[in-house]
Amino acid sequence: MKKLKKYSIGMGDRFGHQGSAQLAAIIEAEKKGIDITPVWNKSNREHIIIGTRPEDVRKEADEVTRKAGFNRPYFVDADHINLDNVDKFIVSSDFFTIDVASYIGRKADKESIRRFVSSCSGYTGELKIEGLKPYPVVSESQILSFTEKYLFAAQKAGEIYRKIKAQKGKDNFVAEVSMDEVPSPQTPVELFFILKMLGEEQIPAQTIAPKFSGRFNKGVDYAGDPLRFAAEFEADIMVIDMAVKEFGLPGNLKMSVHSGSDKFAIYPHIGSIIRKHDKGLHLKTAGTTWLEEVIGLAESGGEALEFVRKIYADALGDIEKLCAPYADVIDIDTGALPSWDEVADWNNSRFAGALRHVPGNPDYNPDMRQLI
Repeated sequence: MKKLKKYSIGMGDRFGHQGSAQLAAIIEAEKKGIDITPVWNKSNREHIIIGTRPEDVRKEADEVTRKAGFNRPYFVDADHINLDNVDKFIVSSDFFTIDVASYIGRKADKESIRRFVSSCSGYTGELKIEGLKPYPVVSESQILSFTEKYLFAAQKAGEIYRKIKAQKGKDNFVAEVSMDEVPSPQTPVELFFILKMLGEEQIPAQTIAPKFSGRFNKGVDYAGDPLRFAAEFEADIMVIDMAVKEFGLPGNLKMSVHSGSDKFAIYPHIGSIIRKHDKGLHLKTAGTTWLEEVIGLAESGGEALEFVRKIYADALGDIEKLCAPYADVIDIDTGALPSWDEVADWNNSRFAGALRHVPGNPDYNPDMRQLI
């Protein structure tokens, strides 16, 4: 089985021009003693919007690693795939983010539910997860509720995993299971039983991406209580430890944080917790290279500035259609967006300042940054 190292980062690159720069950052980190595995990720919705194909990501990753003489592992992630779109990714990808969000809440058949609830009888009462105090108390009715909510999704994850395995072979890819793009977070106790379900489906997941409290909007900082996030993150790490021992999941199973771009409010908490427990991390970031490209064009002035003004005007005119696929990962206050007439008068530094993520800059506009 292909194995993901302790630290890995998912990197989005919307138009496929920044792979060399992204890899240079990985190499620079290595010089500082941090071994990070690069994973180039792109979702089906991104391919549809941009007009690219999964094989384009593979081509970029292979080319930039070859040119750099990079001889360590790297991956291409079929990001947020499900049964409707996995086929087109199978040849070119060797990392699959199996997204079960659309299946959560749909009930499995009654017999499957009965069997799973029965198999959990040993976990009622105090759930003695090492390091988690006080121990949570779990009732059979809670287990039934978790099962009705998540078992069907886990079964679908198994179906997707087996489809990939049949075509690629079980040793030729990394599997992640994600459930982050949903309205409500999973509790650590829910995560424990979800991992049991994945174990019963025999999915050798190496990363798991739950939904945490707060919002993880693309390209902007975390919105929520960082201390609450830290408590959930640490509890989930301890849940993973127990689940690995109990359910036969891979020993290198680690947390995956989506969307990890620009989450400066919680990076210190993540860092201190993974160091405290000596744990790995997969940090999945969005295609914010695209924002840097727009900033660079704006700073160039002239025709390039006019071009990015037009991008913004077009985005304003089609905002509902553009935002719909990203409803759970963006939060745009349309009242805070500047009008087209206002932006038409901006110079290059004003436009760039609105997009560049510098919270202390009065020009910075996180709503505009998310829209672009």
